[in-house]
Amino acid sequence: MYVDQTELECFLVLAEELHFGRTAARLRLSRARVSQLIQKLERRVGAPLFTRTSRRVTLTPLGTRLRDDLAPHHRGIEDALARAVAAARAIEGVLHVGFSTPLAGELVMRTIEELRTTHPELAVEVCEVPLADPYGMLRRGDFDLQLTDFPVHEPDLTRGPTLLVENRVLAVASAHPLAARGTLTLEDLAQVPLLTIAGDIPDYWSEHHLPTHTPRGTPIEPGPSVTNHQEALTLVAAGRGALLSGARTALYHGRPGIAYIPLKDGNPLAYGLTRRSAATGNRALELFGRVAREVAGAWPRRFPGGRHEERASPGNRMAISAH
Repeated sequence: MYVDQTELECFLVLAEELHFGRTAARLRLSRARVSQLIQKLERRVGAPLFTRTSRRVTLTPLGTRLRDDLAPHHRGIEDALARAVAAARAIEGVLHVGFSTPLAGELVMRTIEELRTTHPELAVEVCEVPLADPYGMLRRGDFDLQLTDFPVHEPDLTRGPTLLVENRVLAVASAHPLAARGTLTLEDLAQVPLLTIAGDIPDYWSEHHLPTHTPRGTPIEPGPSVTNHQEALTLVAAGRGALLSGARTALYHGRPGIAYIPLKDGNPLAYGLTRRSAATGNRALELFGRVAREVAGAWPRRFPGGRHEERASPGNRMAISAH
């Protein structure tokens, strides 16, 4: 037998209040509507549930029994709904976040530090985005979102606003003639092989990060293909090619035999959060994005490139070359 939930709620409140006026006020209904609901329920049951006089309202024995039977189930339903609402509003669980470069990783870690204070119930695990597969882990769900360098033009991914901008540098072997220069231009890229990336790299991304021609049209020689940053830096130190990267790389990956020379006219790297377009309504993602924007807002908007160089000893050079 189907029973309207409103009828049951009205019955339980009246069984508690034993007063039509107070019941109507609690339920925000008219007294006539309360009477109508109780009468409908009594017709369903087939017997009176209340005894009504001009002065008082009391439960009949059948009404008392129904109240006792229904009350714990009604409380259980209310408790279950309350738990569901609390869970929907809660920020908890584990969020997996990827980062593509040292600057992106720095912002991710500062965001995590802030979240540890404000939302300790949210755990965040971080991992570097593979250089050779910039969106694969995000698509597979290994990452919930990633802080990465733009551009991102993928139909199944949604990028957020730019949070930080970083100037570009060219990493070259310390012995290369370009290492003696204070600054470089994109035209200087024609003087050294530029490392390429082996993997599933979108064409638009390659054109932005790994140009094949200078602005004047001079071809840039492609260097060896790499799959990760450490491999790239090893080849740079060995004189096998040069690497275009963000200025912050010099602070995190300074190593003997490599010089990082600022580019005066290189397109800067812009960073922001990227997620799967289907991942909507996730409060943890929204929270991380909001805190990341706040943290980024406290930093310089743009990170300039400074000259950084570490000379390799002969022993270091030999070891790198042997590798």
